Amino acid sequence: MEAEAYRGYCLQSVAAAYDVVLITGTEPTWERPYLADWEVADPTDQAALSAAGRALAERHQLAGVMTWTEWYLVPVARLARQLGLPTNTPEAMQGCRNKATARSLFARHGVPSAASVSVSSAEEAAAVAQRIGYPVVVKPGSHAAAVGVMRVDDAAGLDAAYAFAAQTAERGVENRQVLVEEYLDGPEISVECVTYQGHTTVVAVTRKTISPPPYFEQLAHAVDAADPLRSTVAPVAAAALRALGVTDGVSHIEMRLVNNHPRLIEVNGRLAGDMIGHLVHLATGIDLARAAADIACTRAPEHTPTRRQAAAIRLIYPDTSGILTQLHLDESAQQPWLERIRFQRRPGDEVRLPQDGGDMFTARLGFLITTGPTGDLAQARAQATHQRLAVTVAPNA
Repeated sequence: MEAEAYRGYCLQSVAAAYDVVLITGTEPTWERPYLADWEVADPTDQAALSAAGRALAERHQLAGVMTWTEWYLVPVARLARQLGLPTNTPEAMQGCRNKATARSLFARHGVPSAASVSVSSAEEAAAVAQRIGYPVVVKPGSHAAAVGVMRVDDAAGLDAAYAFAAQTAERGVENRQVLVEEYLDGPEISVECVTYQGHTTVVAVTRKTISPPPYFEQLAHAVDAADPLRSTVAPVAAAALRALGVTDGVSHIEMRLVNNHPRLIEVNGRLAGDMIGHLVHLATGIDLARAAADIACTRAPEHTPTRRQAAAIRLIYPDTSGILTQLHLDESAQQPWLERIRFQRRPGDEVRLPQDGGDMFTARLGFLITTGPTGDLAQARAQATHQRLAVTVAPNA
């Protein structure tokens, strides 16, 4: 199960410190050992979510509400407010979710970002791209995981990129428009932050490996406790959170280093995905899931490092779309520094890459995590292990 693979460590950590009650869209399965109670309701349906929250509040004395799911940020903030529990304002979470609003607030508060314009047609997109200057990035106004996002290098590719983004944007809630943005040329990173009562601490920097253009699939991440970038990016990360009105919680802030200067891509008002929180814990000893729970309950989070090493994750993708016929790792590749490997697809499953109408949810085969004394070594070990994988996909006819 993908939820268990990517978020099981979060629930396990929170349940070790708190009695957890869960609102979930389906009956819980693997989560049950960590739960005191639950309600089944669609978290994206505000009325259903509120009813489930009130039902749990009648049975338990609730101390806080939290989510690590991008799509639930605004409804959960509203639920916390309805229950009289601590929360960022729903408006702040709206700003995180609505990329156009975020760009506007960054500009107003002087946070280094990217030129960005909302458009509602391919013709408008072409005019804006010409004005900004190619290459540009075309993306949905409120989504995540780089779904629907493309780099466009010239006018010939603009119509297809607009259609690609618009298809995803139609499913948006906070913003259904398409954005045309300045392309930020430089290495991509994310900044993992803990904010409590308005004070932000950058606990880690995640170095990223991104797929070749035109897509922005994230292929690998690495966290090094000794990364010198932390002090460089901390002021910009804190300024971005202030601009959006985020006062509390764990945040995952994506940036690019343009001429060695940080420029904002977006702020995610929740714990990072792709097991980045686990990498942070392996590298620094800081438990971001526990910190998020503590903050939700108005307790000062612990974010003092207790380790000084590194960890890396390599996300596993096929080279082509089609039917997966083989996926395994040779036993000789097992090493003490291979912390875990997890496959989320099986032979017989269909996988579809972005160029074939897919995305990370339809294409990813799994992941592997490695550790080491430095980020470079942890990444090298992940890459070496990845090369020992046997992956075969039979292309579709």
